[in-house]
This record gives sequence, structure tokens and C-alpha cells, in this order.
Amino acid sequence: MAPINPSRLNLSAGLVSVLVAAVLVALKLWALGETGALSVAASLADSAMDLMVSIGAAAAIIYAAKPADEDHAFGHTSAEDLAALGQALFILISAMVIAVAAVLRLLSDNPQPLQSQGVGMLVMGVSIVLTLGLVLWQGRVARRTGSRMVAADRLRYLGDLLPNIGAVVSLWASTRFGLGAIDSVVALGAAGMLALGAVRIGKGAWDALMDRRADPELIAQIAAIVRDWPGVCGFHDLKTRTAGSRVFVNLHIELEGDQTLREAHAIGASLRREILNAYPQTDVIIHKDVAH
Repeated sequence: MAPINPSRLNLSAGLVSVLVAAVLVALKLWALGETGALSVAASLADSAMDLMVSIGAAAAIIYAAKPADEDHAFGHTSAEDLAALGQALFILISAMVIAVAAVLRLLSDNPQPLQSQGVGMLVMGVSIVLTLGLVLWQGRVARRTGSRMVAADRLRYLGDLLPNIGAVVSLWASTRFGLGAIDSVVALGAAGMLALGAVRIGKGAWDALMDRRADPELIAQIAAIVRDWPGVCGFHDLKTRTAGSRVFVNLHIELEGDQTLREAHAIGASLRREILNAYPQTDVIIHKDVAH
């Protein structure tokens, strides 16, 4: 059996994600024109966000394969965070527009009736099937390559299933019982979910741009590896920062002063390889000090 090419698998997941998101945006845009349903509009905004994020993720996968250059010694991963801030702003504005439209429709004495609910339900049903197929493929790729970027994209699409299902329910209720107000209620709920997601994405991007430390659990796991590594008498100044999908690790290890430079280098190099093998998203720099 041919060996697994992680880069190609990850890229395939990224490109499929972009393709599915583009198809969903086109379908939901058409369904919105046919039905006028705000729940479909909320799902459309969600898919538009997915398309932007998926394009960014695919670009990041391609970009991550490029080595650092002379002008960007630590790579270009901070571009992901800048893009995420723009996406968060777009999502917040979309959520506000949908929420205002939903409230106005609920307060209106003569709300506009929904139309072509059957078309809308068909489109949303197709959206659910496509999303499920994408999630299954992303899960397979994430398990085989260990890509946290693909795993995060998969988690985001799993969360998107709820607005799609809500849109189907609201269209069905409008058709079966004439309860058009459910559409606005579902749209309000979806807008709230979009806003929460935007805040979470924006906060993560802001923290990364401000060089916030990595997840404390990751720091503790790296510290445990260093603490138990053969030849290391101790360590200090374990510092981390995040940039996009990368985690930069800088630490000082304490070694016996009577060993040769070759021996000291071997200890530091093997420790660095171990950390990189355990956490491929890291970039590790190790300084060597003499133990007191």
C-alpha cells in the first residue's frame, strides 16, 4: 500500500470544504429568493461564512507547506488571524441584519407570507446531506493525518447542521400549520449562534495577534515531556505564543556542564524532535544552559 501523503489528504479536505460551501451558498441564495424565509437567510449567512473560512483554511494548508522566507523567518501564519478578524466582523454584521429583520417581521401587522416552502425544504435537505458527507470525509482525513485544522473545520460544519435543520422545521411548520412566525424565531436563534461564533473567532484571532500564550494544557504536556527527558537536569523560561495554526515554543534546558558540545546538542535535538512528533503544529527553539 502506498504511504499516506498527509499534505494531499489535508488539501483534499480543504478543497472539498470550499466546493461544498460554494454549492450551499448558491443553493440557499436561490432558495431565499424563492421563499423569502429569514431562517433560510440565516442559513445562507452561515454558509457564506463557511465559504470564507474554508477558503482561508485551504489557503492556510497550501501556505503552511511553504518554508519561511528571509522576510518572514517565523512564517506567514498570522495572516490567518487577520483574516479571522475580518470574518468575525462580517459575521457580526450579518447576524445583526438578520436579527433586526426577524424582529421587524415579528412586530409587523402584515408580515410577508413565506412562499415555495417545498423548494426551500428541498434545498435545505440537500444542504444537510452535503454537510453530512463533508463531515464524514473530514473526520476520516483528520484521523489519518492528525490535522487539527481539518478537525476544527469539521467541528464547525457539525455545528452548522442545527441552523439547517431549524430552517427545514420552520418551513415545514409554515406549510403544515401556517405558523409563519416560527421562521422569524428560528432566524433569531440562528443569528444569536452566528454572533456567538463571531465573538469566539474574533477573540481567538485577537489573542493570537497579541501573542497570547498557548493552551495551558498544551504547555503542561510539553513541560512533562521536557521534565522527564533523559539528560535534562531541569528547565526554565518555557514561553509560547500562537500565530494562526502554529504554536511557537521557546524554552531553556539545563544540562551537565562537563559533557561535550556534541552530547549536549544530541540531547536538545532529540528533545525537539519528540515535541514536534507529539505536537506537529509547534515550532520549537531550545536554548541550552549549564545546570547549577
